[in-house]
Amino acid sequence: MSNVTPPRRGRGRPPKTARAPEGTRAMLVRAGVELLTEKGFSSTCVDDVLNATGISKGSFYYCFSSKEEFGQALIGYYADYFNAKLDLWLTDAKEPPLQRLLNFMHDAKGGMEQYNFRRGCLIGNLGQEIDIIPDSFNGLLLTIMQGWEQRVADCLLDVFAPRPTPEQKRLCTGLARYFWIGWEGAVLHARMAHDATPLDLFTSFYLAQTAQQLGVSLPVAAKPSLRVSPARPVHAKTIQAAS
Repeated sequence: MSNVTPPRRGRGRPPKTARAPEGTRAMLVRAGVELLTEKGFSSTCVDDVLNATGISKGSFYYCFSSKEEFGQALIGYYADYFNAKLDLWLTDAKEPPLQRLLNFMHDAKGGMEQYNFRRGCLIGNLGQEIDIIPDSFNGLLLTIMQGWEQRVADCLLDVFAPRPTPEQKRLCTGLARYFWIGWEGAVLHARMAHDATPLDLFTSFYLAQTAQQLGVSLPVAAKPSLRVSPARPVHAKTIQAAS
């Protein structure tokens, strides 16, 4: 047994345990994503994030050197989250490709309905601000969008598996680009109207045209079975040390 006498605590209330830096960063990032999906980057200021989290400005600048660096972190966080959502639905081998895509659209629509259409796609929101956001964002957004297009193209190519021809690859690549151009527009209109009609309209037209070009049947027009959408990345969970 140790004979070391523990230090005697002074009078008064014990000091609070400092919030872990990673926990502080995670809280800021999560709040930032929520604000940017509603307000956009230029309309969101650092004080908005601090008010939403109760974190001091000094702690913010301990985690991020600038609002631009903060925005880059939000883009990366959202991309990780949305990539996981896409992979959940679009790689579901139990379903045919167009059913997978329909299931994703139903899931995304449900997410918008959950927040009464106040929140949209963070990447799409930033794309609408392309002339006023930092130049460093542009390359990040293009890379993310290209990754989303590739995921949809790979899904559609499963129609022609295992050996699609070059012509079939070009067709699926074009259909994937067309999907994201139209879907992001539908999301914008749904936010403006606070209604799912633009999403439903695009879904119907896109699936009908794509089924015809791929030579397959339309998917079942029903909501997917209950499945849990991917959790947000572990590093961005709200973590706060006990006080």
